[in-house]
Amino acid sequence: MLLQVTHETRYRYMPAVETAQHMAYMAPREHAAQQLLTHTLQVSPAPAQMRNSPDVFGNQRCFFSLQVPHAVLEVVAYSLVATQASPLVSNSQPWEKVRERFRYQAGNRFDAASEFVYPSPFVPRHGEFAAFARPSFRAGAALLDACIDLTRRIHNEFSYESQSTQINTPALQALAERRGVCQDFSHIMIACLRTLGLPARYVSGYMLTHPSEGQPRLVGSDASHAWVSVYLPELPEGSRWVDFDPTNNRWGWHAPGQDYVSVAFGRDFGDVSPLRGVIHGGASHTLTVGVTVAPAQELPATQGRSQTQTQSQGGAPSQSQSQSQN
Repeated sequence: MLLQVTHETRYRYMPAVETAQHMAYMAPREHAAQQLLTHTLQVSPAPAQMRNSPDVFGNQRCFFSLQVPHAVLEVVAYSLVATQASPLVSNSQPWEKVRERFRYQAGNRFDAASEFVYPSPFVPRHGEFAAFARPSFRAGAALLDACIDLTRRIHNEFSYESQSTQINTPALQALAERRGVCQDFSHIMIACLRTLGLPARYVSGYMLTHPSEGQPRLVGSDASHAWVSVYLPELPEGSRWVDFDPTNNRWGWHAPGQDYVSVAFGRDFGDVSPLRGVIHGGASHTLTVGVTVAPAQELPATQGRSQTQTQSQGGAPSQSQSQSQN
C-alpha cells in the first residue's frame, strides 16, 4: 500500500517568542514491512539552523533553531511510504522463560532489548500494573498469547476519550480511571509488561482511517498514533519485535497491518514526541495540529487543516513544549 502522510503543526504565541530550539520526530522509519520513499519538513519562519541525525534508537530526528522573533510557528511534514502486510507470527515461548532471560545473572550475554525492561519517566513499575496483567499472564501461557489477551482486555475495558488526559497524566492514574487515548493505553500496556520483567517499547506513528460510506476523506482530521512493541527472543534476528495496538485491538510484526506507518520507537512518549522544544518568550500559546493519512492515489500532497486545539498558559521566560499523540 502506498500511503501519503501530511502532518501540520501550528503554534500561535502571545507575546511573540524571541528564540527557540525544536526537535521533530516525523520521518517514518525503514524496516522490512515499510519503505520511506520521500520525506520533507517545511518550517516557517525559516530556521537559522536545521540538521538531521539519528538518535540512540536509530530514529531519524530533525533539530532546528529559530533566532528571530515570531508569533507563529508552522511545521509541515510530508511523507510518502510504501507498506506491506506483515507475516503472521506463530506461537511463542512461555512468558516466564522470556522473563528469566532478562534477569541478571553473572556471565549472561548482553541483549539490547534489556534496556526496555526498566522503568522510564512515563512508565513506572507498580504492583497495580502487575495485578491488572495477571489474568492474561497465567502460569505457562505463551508470551504471544498473553500479549494478545492483554491487548484485547485494554481495548474492551478502557474507554477512549479524546482530551480526557494530558501529556503528563500518570499511567497509574489512567489505569485507575480506565480511560484515555492511545498514548495512555500504550503506556499502561508497557508498564504491565515491564512490571512483569518483560521488555516492551513505545512506538509512534500514523494509522490510515476510513471515512464513513459515501463521505469524502476529511483533510486534517486524523492524528498521530501510538502502540506497543514486545520482544519475542525466539524469532529470527531482525523480526523479534511484535507490535500490539490496544487502542484498536490489532497486532502483528513491525506493525499491526499495512495501514500503519511507524515513525519512531523509544522507552515511552517522552523519547519520540512528534515535536518538542524550548522557547524564550511566548508566555501563552495555542497549539493546532492537522494530520492526513490517505492512499497516495486518492489525495494529492496538501497541507492538513487544523483539527485539534489545546491552550497552555505559563509565565516563565523560557519554557518547554511538546506535542502529544491521540
